[in-house]
Amino acid sequence: MDKKLPVGIQVYGLRDFLENTPDQFGTVMHQVKEMGYDGVELAGLYGLEPTYVKEVLETEGLTAVSAHVPLTELMDDPQKVANDYKQIGCKYIVVPYLPEEFRHLTPGYTKVIADMERIGKVMKENELTLLYHNHDFEFVKLEDGTYGFDDIYKQIPAEYLQAEPDTCWIKVAGENPAEYVKKYKNRCPIVHLKDFIKEGNPKNLYKLIGIETKEEEKDTGIFEFRSVGFGQQIWEPILDAAIEANAGWVVVEQDEHYQLSSLECARRSREYLKILGW
Repeated sequence: MDKKLPVGIQVYGLRDFLENTPDQFGTVMHQVKEMGYDGVELAGLYGLEPTYVKEVLETEGLTAVSAHVPLTELMDDPQKVANDYKQIGCKYIVVPYLPEEFRHLTPGYTKVIADMERIGKVMKENELTLLYHNHDFEFVKLEDGTYGFDDIYKQIPAEYLQAEPDTCWIKVAGENPAEYVKKYKNRCPIVHLKDFIKEGNPKNLYKLIGIETKEEEKDTGIFEFRSVGFGQQIWEPILDAAIEANAGWVVVEQDEHYQLSSLECARRSREYLKILGW
């Protein structure tokens, strides 16, 4: 396809440069722009004022695409979240993760569906759109044979909740990322590009993204995140699917980094996408 989408980066993947030294925000954003990224998806403000974040992004010519905001923060005060991120210029607010007590087949699921619809209404009133970012646990089979992933969007109207498909976790769950992106045509304004390697039957995957989980049986495999183009994903059909689904952005996300720095991994992802013409 000749059409291409703008490419953003999830700032969570650069947190090692920002969590303890938020004064580096401007420097890091400058490097992100120099790599060729068009925008950013925020993941917290690191104690910085929204007006300052907006100023830095505007100076660097980066679009504030969206922000991942913890579910508890959204539940407690959705209007404050809307106020903060609207100041910055974000269009989308994203629920990044469902704690175990709110997942499918738990007593808390009905409550969280109602809460997300309520939050989505507040976002719409503020000219923002609520998205949900998946992992693999949403691909649990329900009694009717459908996936929990799909049930979320069945329960909540599209005007109050849109999708942010994470292509890594869809693949880990055993589904085809490109086909799932296309399935949510006109309901996935952002598509997450995340690469990985997986061998055998690894356990405790969420430790890799900083989530405390109950220790399971000993790992019998390998799972690691990789820069886009350096793992097991086949990217051309996924990128084509994002266009076909009428997404507005693709966003690179790499939760963890190993031998290389997070900035070097971000650079590699962007260079690979350039090779593909993006």
